[in-house]
Amino acid sequence: QVQMVESGGGSAQAGGSLKLSCKYTSRQECMGWFRQAPGKEREGVASIYGGFFAMYADSVRGRFTISLDNFENTLYLQMNNLTIEDTAMYFCATAPGKVCPLRPSEYNYWGQGTQVAVSS
Repeated sequence: QVQMVESGGGSAQAGGSLKLSCKYTSRQECMGWFRQAPGKEREGVASIYGGFFAMYADSVRGRFTISLDNFENTLYLQMNNLTIEDTAMYFCATAPGKVCPLRPSEYNYWGQGTQVAVSS
């Protein structure tokens, strides 16, 4: 059974940084970060395959970095230059496959989420 636990969320000012962590017991080939703002659908933020091949949503490319530490069984999301639009609940998830899309429907194991709130 895959278990995933996110941490690192909190409050930040616009322009600031946060680093999210996702500790997992086991994983599949794809790992991803997703977010859901109030009243909006869950959306993909970043994904990574094999620890090296990363994909980003247009809205975060150049500001967020996804990374994977297989030794520590931890997935990270470094978030820089935060904006108010980044405010959301952030989830990590894992999926099988060699292509790691940013579609939430492709992922079958999820963490409970960590809240990120960005203020001006």
